[in-house]
Amino acid sequence: MMPVVLGLIIIGTVFYLYEPTFLSSRSLVSMMLFAAPVGIISLGIVIVLLLGEIDLSVGSVSGFAAAVMAVLLVDQGRSLWLAMGAAILVGAVIGAFYAALFVWVGVPSFVFSLAGLLAFEGALLWVLSDGSINVPRDSGIAEFARNKFLTDGQAYLLVAVVTLAYLGSRLWAIRQRRAAGLTPPNLLGIILKTAALGLGLAWLTYYLGIARGWGYLPVLFAALVVLMDFLLRRTRWGRHLFAIGGNEEAARRSGIRVGLVYCSAFVLCSAFAALGGVLAAAQLTSVSQASGTGDTNLTAIAAAVIGGTSLFGGRGSAYAAMLGILVLQAIESGLNLMNVDSDVRFIVTGGVLLLAVAIDSVARRARSSSGRG
Repeated sequence: MMPVVLGLIIIGTVFYLYEPTFLSSRSLVSMMLFAAPVGIISLGIVIVLLLGEIDLSVGSVSGFAAAVMAVLLVDQGRSLWLAMGAAILVGAVIGAFYAALFVWVGVPSFVFSLAGLLAFEGALLWVLSDGSINVPRDSGIAEFARNKFLTDGQAYLLVAVVTLAYLGSRLWAIRQRRAAGLTPPNLLGIILKTAALGLGLAWLTYYLGIARGWGYLPVLFAALVVLMDFLLRRTRWGRHLFAIGGNEEAARRSGIRVGLVYCSAFVLCSAFAALGGVLAAAQLTSVSQASGTGDTNLTAIAAAVIGGTSLFGGRGSAYAAMLGILVLQAIESGLNLMNVDSDVRFIVTGGVLLLAVAIDSVARRARSSSGRG
């Protein structure tokens, strides 16, 4: 992840030198708000990429799920929780259908997700036959996505909780390694890292507070990233996911229920796509026939890859979605400040994606030649 962080620093520095308002608190708050919905979609992409598979339909699924939510909430007057639950359930059902095609029928993920991209774009047009639906600005979901921010007290309390949680997890790791007779991490190093994390988050909280502070939506995105990182690194399910992505046949021979892991991955991917689509619609207070189309699909996939998730499976982390979408959002915001046309933005994004994949390919060859994977 360090090369991605360094790349993000370089991008920030270049745009700051051209336009200092790029790193203003208001600009950073806006970037995080707009990055969160697509970042959540990208989080699902990370899961399927770890298996060495792909889902090309997340954009269409996000738009279709948002349309389901809008129809239930606005046209039929259903409760917000019912509308959101139905939208996310639709996404999960789509993921389960994909899993059935993959596990039991043997259809490649590229094929069924490409078919899904087209099919759910058509379903979106069918559901929104009248053109578009406006999500009420005073609805709970729109308020959450647009206008809800942590107070200073809540923000600093969250920083303290995160810092203590990190310290506690590292101390627990020391205890486990000692119990297993292994060399534990250096305690002084852990204390220094904890202090750096706490001070860094506290300073960022202060700086963002000059504008509006931490939005509820970016906090939700960060919480989902941390949760998925825990599930991927600390649970049996996560270890099985990495094992299958590294070598499916070896994982099968070791007794891992490969089909069940694939099912869970595709269900989570489509559910995250649905959630991201709902939040994007709430942020824009509108669902139209263009929702989830355009560059939503490829931006989510590009974010996962640029963040460090391998297209070949077996390597990556939940934080790849966060870092990747921040890189792409920073590029978009910087180029907008420079009044650069969208065609240049697409070219730059494509170049960054190509560079990320090339680096991953070179690293994979180096590991293979040295016998490390």
